[in-house]
Amino acid sequence: QEAALLQGIAAAVAQLDTLTALAEAAVLHDYVRPEIDEEGHIEIRQGRHPVVERSLDGYVPNDLTLSHDEQQLLMLTGPNMAGKSTYLRQLSLIVLMAQMGSFVPAASARIGVVDRIFTRVGAVDDIAAGRSTFLVEMLETAHILHNATPKSLLILDEIGKGTSTFEGLSIAWAVALYIVRRLGTRGLFATHYHELTALESLYPGIRNYHMAVRETPEGIVFLRQVTPGGASKSYGLHVARLAGLPPEVLDEGARVLQYLEQQGQQSNVVQTAKTAQPPDP
Repeated sequence: QEAALLQGIAAAVAQLDTLTALAEAAVLHDYVRPEIDEEGHIEIRQGRHPVVERSLDGYVPNDLTLSHDEQQLLMLTGPNMAGKSTYLRQLSLIVLMAQMGSFVPAASARIGVVDRIFTRVGAVDDIAAGRSTFLVEMLETAHILHNATPKSLLILDEIGKGTSTFEGLSIAWAVALYIVRRLGTRGLFATHYHELTALESLYPGIRNYHMAVRETPEGIVFLRQVTPGGASKSYGLHVARLAGLPPEVLDEGARVLQYLEQQGQQSNVVQTAKTAQPPDP
């Protein structure tokens, strides 16, 4: 007989539990109340990842600005392990937290409401269904391109990496242009295809940013800082050395890399693509 009353009490307690948990997290971890509006801008000052910052000492906050005009798609380059994926996830979590009514891990935040957050991050396959990692990547990318709107937020990591270098670069290039020219969607596009930084000069809505590093005689130091401009290296051999690959493998890899860089094949491909670039539809 009292089921309805008990259910009402349970719902009220659950809501109170949620709100007090969010309030406690905001107080303990120095979150701020975001400004929410219907504009197309996302402005975050000193944003942080709410989970990663709890497990790392000296977490480095970063700023981010997205809009529908000058900074619609940020092309993010830089080394492995430098913090690109954390930066991508950080943005999506801050936006999600703001829209659920939570304070957010930042010094300040202005969040334009988004209708959906689309992500293409990580490698996964579905072998039982005959789907390779690259096919899954392309299926997810196709879903995004068919369903995203100007009010959506895109988080894209390493589009095109599952096939040959030139094919992958070509797909990533075309996807980035489709996003800014056809969809008008805001987002982050992380990549190791440094050639994609040329897109900044082709379309005003694309801006280059990179994860800063400092080179020393002992190796490189990851600064975890997002800086304007594109990166010229990914430092994959450095990461391979950290992972413990045999010195013979690293030396051979360095010789091959030097040879390929001297050939300049990729830069020629980008120059060709820029020359053949069709006008905006």
